[in-house]
Amino acid sequence: MSKKKIVVMMLGGARRVSVAEQLRNSGTRIGCDVELVSYELTQQVPISIVSQVVVGLKWTDPDVIDDIVRVAIENEVSIILPFVDGAIEIASRCREKLPDVFIPVGDFETSRKMFDKIEAAAAFRKAGLPIPSTYTAVNAEVPAIAKPRKGSSSRGIFIFHNMDELMHLENLENYLIQEYIPHFDEYTVDCYVSVSGEILVTVPRLRIEVQGGEAIRTETVRNATLERMSRDVIEAFSLRGPVTIQFLHDLDRDRYLLLEVNPRLGSGVVCSIHAGAPITDYILQEALGIPVKRYDDWADRTLMARYQKEVIFHN
Repeated sequence: MSKKKIVVMMLGGARRVSVAEQLRNSGTRIGCDVELVSYELTQQVPISIVSQVVVGLKWTDPDVIDDIVRVAIENEVSIILPFVDGAIEIASRCREKLPDVFIPVGDFETSRKMFDKIEAAAAFRKAGLPIPSTYTAVNAEVPAIAKPRKGSSSRGIFIFHNMDELMHLENLENYLIQEYIPHFDEYTVDCYVSVSGEILVTVPRLRIEVQGGEAIRTETVRNATLERMSRDVIEAFSLRGPVTIQFLHDLDRDRYLLLEVNPRLGSGVVCSIHAGAPITDYILQEALGIPVKRYDDWADRTLMARYQKEVIFHN
């Protein structure tokens, strides 16, 4: 008997070869063949070594949703997963037009807020979640850190030590201004929430070494405080599917603070999966209607170290 085929469409999965491989491994465990389609701006991306690549439109293109719907129908896609911030809102909009496709993201309005650091910070405060002190340009206390309200990978972040420096920042209204915390550890928590709202797994990881905003050395850590705080975040915003939550541990004041919420798979989720968290299993199981259950037996101190590997294209 042939295995059931399930087609997963990755939105912006250009570099996520390891995650794609984990999706295939999950298919083998569950008993289905996983085929991959990645929606990209060019064919020449690393994901092409494990996935079909479809060249599409920019996330800001007014026709991008209709184009993704077309690609999904033509390729008999069963699951759509966003892998970059700009694709999260797009994926949530695609759910309206593809009711038979499993798209595990939250609602559009929540997704939009999480992609705007100023709106996200306001939503966090309203929900009573602990965040760094947040200022306006008028009442800022220095030193302070300014983050572009939209963007990712730590690009465009500035640290200011006096008000003159801060006031000379162009387009100041487009930055989130928060207190500068000099001594800290940074954590990511990889989570998965079922379609019914059950929090199935929460795995904190210490971000030991970061490059370009992504952890290249990270280790799972048992931390009850971060797991509890992650559940609070998920419940506050009724999040669904894979969720990546960023926290900062202020070492001087021994406090944990919420930095941002990405309602998608993070690049370092591979570490949590290797620790035993069945996150890619959950995605396939829910798409297939297979019952899922909470898992908490993941391995503490599982360390992931990234290395570089090239993909060569001959034009």
